[in-house]
Amino acid sequence: MKVYFVGAGPGAADLITLRGARLLGSVEMVLYAGSLVPTEMLTHCRAGAEIIDTAKLDLEQQQACYVRAQEMDIDVVRLHSGDPAIYGATAEQMRRLDALGIAYEVVPGVSSFTAAAAAIGAELTKPEVSQSVILTRVSGRASAVPELESIARLAEHRATMCIFLSGPHLKKIVGDLSLHYPQDTPVRLVYRATWPEQKIYQGTLGTVLEDTKRGEWNLTTMMLVGAALDKDVAVESSLYSKDFTHLFRVVKKNKAEAAS
Repeated sequence: MKVYFVGAGPGAADLITLRGARLLGSVEMVLYAGSLVPTEMLTHCRAGAEIIDTAKLDLEQQQACYVRAQEMDIDVVRLHSGDPAIYGATAEQMRRLDALGIAYEVVPGVSSFTAAAAAIGAELTKPEVSQSVILTRVSGRASAVPELESIARLAEHRATMCIFLSGPHLKKIVGDLSLHYPQDTPVRLVYRATWPEQKIYQGTLGTVLEDTKRGEWNLTTMMLVGAALDKDVAVESSLYSKDFTHLFRVVKKNKAEAAS
């Protein structure tokens, strides 16, 4: 018996990995986060599988499902939104499975931050502009963010920042970012990336509050901010330059160039 923590991806049913879809179609029990994973994803499940929505279950009730599956000697898929490694609440489940002697495996998925970048057609890193991506969120009732990781402190780096669950907290987030980012820094909001109801806002740190209404952007909104999002910034990597030599492509120089 084994539990598979499978990343469902950002929402679209065809963005789950091939491995994840194959496992969904093979197991007899599926636990999924109904508040975050669209029901269309369940089309990958085998006919007759027991499908359990965990939205209303506490951790002990979910553990009871694993124990029951252990007694039946059947494999389980625990379907999480995005990638299980990011805000997946998987660590506490793994500790309980370890205590029960139940084996488990993690199958990664497409994260909502990369889906949001794809939705706006942006690369999050650009040479000489930003080579780092910060993934973070604001403190919530379920889990607090350590003070050393506050948005105000992380903003000092002025790297590309992807802020999960940002919708209801735009005013505070913009205030914290404005301590370090210029007001003309590009800002993108992506609500439910890849879902049918996806919507996008494109503006700047100085315009986002003026352009959006309070309550208009729900909890499942990803905020992307940083100079790398500016498509007019045209700094290019040397990797594919015709003059750049690397392990797989050697640029031959003529004698005059070699001498200089």
